[in-house]
Order: sequence, then C-alpha cells, then structure tokens
Amino acid sequence: MKTTSYLLVLVLISSFYFSVQAQPQKLVFSPHWMPQAQFAGYYVAEEMGFYQEAGLDVEIIHPSASVNAMQFLQSGQADIISLFMVSGLDNRFKGVDLVNIAQFSHNSALMFVAKKTSNINSLKDFNGKKIGIWRSGFEEIPKALIREYQLDVSWVPILSTVNLFLLGGIDIMTVMWYNEYNQIYLSGLNEDELSTFFLSDYGYNTPEDGLYVLQNTLSEKQDALQAFVEASIKGWQYVEANRDYALDIVIDRMRQANVPSNKAHQQWMLDKVLELQKPIGQTKLEKPDFDQVHTILKGQYQEAPDVLFEEFFRPVR
Repeated sequence: MKTTSYLLVLVLISSFYFSVQAQPQKLVFSPHWMPQAQFAGYYVAEEMGFYQEAGLDVEIIHPSASVNAMQFLQSGQADIISLFMVSGLDNRFKGVDLVNIAQFSHNSALMFVAKKTSNINSLKDFNGKKIGIWRSGFEEIPKALIREYQLDVSWVPILSTVNLFLLGGIDIMTVMWYNEYNQIYLSGLNEDELSTFFLSDYGYNTPEDGLYVLQNTLSEKQDALQAFVEASIKGWQYVEANRDYALDIVIDRMRQANVPSNKAHQQWMLDKVLELQKPIGQTKLEKPDFDQVHTILKGQYQEAPDVLFEEFFRPVR
C-alpha cells in the first residue's frame, strides 16, 4: 500500500512538473509604429504559429498617439520592442538600460526628396531651403549630414503626412524609401519629377530596425528571447517566399487597428523592407555601423558617456 501511494505521489509530481514546463512563455512585443508591412514578419510568425511552436505566447501591441514603444518597454507593458538603431543608442545615452538583441535591418532607407521644379539637384542647392523633418524622431542622421556639408537650412517639424510637401509649404522632405517616398508618388508626382538624395550615398548607411529589451529582461528571459528571435526569422523568411499571403495579413492587421490601408503602397513597402534586411536571417550588428552611429550621436551631446559595443549589442543567437 505504501509503495502504491509513493508511486501515486511521484506520478502527480511528474504530471505537475511537465504541465508547468508545457506552459508557453508569455512575451509582449511592440513594433515602434502603427501596423504596416514594415512589421510583416512578426505578424506572419504569429499567424503561422511559429511563436507557439517555439513555446511562446506572443502578444503584439502597437504604439498610439499618446504612448510610444519605449514607454511600453519602460512601464513593463512590453518585453521587446523594435527601434531604429539611432533611437536605441540615443536612449542608452539618456541612461536607459537598453540592449539590442538582434539587428534585422542593415541598410538605411532614409532619403531627402525635392521637386525638380524647385531647382534642387544637388546638396549645395539645399542652402536657404526649408526641410520637413518628423516630430516623432529619427532626425539625428539627416541633421548630421546637413552639418557635415555645412548647409544653411531651416528645419520644419512635420507629422507623417506628405501634404505640406505636396502643397509647397516645404522645399525638401525627409522620407523613408519604403514609405513617404511612395506616398508622394501615389499622390501624383512621377519619379522623373523628383530629385532624390539617399543618405546612404553620402556615407550615412546606418542600420535601422532592430529588437531591443531592457537588461533585466535579457537576464531573466534569455531563452524565451532567443526563441522569439528564431521564430521571427522564420516569419520573415516565410514572408519573402509568400508575399501575397503576407500582404493579406498586413492589410487585415491595419483594418483591425482602423489604420487606413492602401494595398499598392503596402506592397511597395514590403518589397523594400525585405531588400533592406537581406540577407534574411542575418541579425548581427556590425561594430563599424555601431561606431558610426555612436560618433553621430555623441556629437549632439555636450556630455555623453561612452557606450561600449559589447554592452549595447547582446545577441541571443
């Protein structure tokens, strides 16, 4: 009888242990902008069950007009966020214990665009002109280029709309290749009517979208974070091979969030975002890229502590 009771206890303990082990690890992920094709790989990883297969229960939440992804992270509402590298490193300079665990985008999509009717055909033609720059951030790299070339410009803070540029309220607009540039084209201006200046052509090919967590999250959930990165890579690889399916998922997410969707524009964005990532699955942040962004940012602070590459980039795979 005692042996039977002992075996029963062992069975109950084992059942409890394995049921606990089988529980998926909860993670909350926040991209740094509203739903769009820029984040297709994460949506597809969720829809295809890649996160679930990796033992994760992933919830994707998006910023709003009043709360950004960094606020989600610092308040504990999100475990992981995406950010441009310049924003991630800037937050480290400001004292946030933020680390990059995977760098998905290795090239810059930042560019300036002007109408050819404005007679802006080279950087020297920027002198005396008004440049639209987003209120929401990412201004460090464009402003660094303007300073390097010693151009005299007026910066005009704008929202994400291209209307002020179309109406002639600004001469030049800072845009993303995969986003606002195509919005301008879809608004009726052909490519041959525009002068374009890719910042990467002027020595500013800085990495953009990466995944970031707080240091304590990395310490406590490293295995889950590794699983998240691996499953996200599978999501992006699936997107590359199944773009029509991915696009349908993106449009559905946008509609659920009541975000205006344009299928042609999202197709453009998806194609360009994939180009910026290539090779898909390469998530290493290169030290020369880090050094360049570090130098750009440090030049904008009167006093800023040095951030070591090994402290900032903490890959989980």
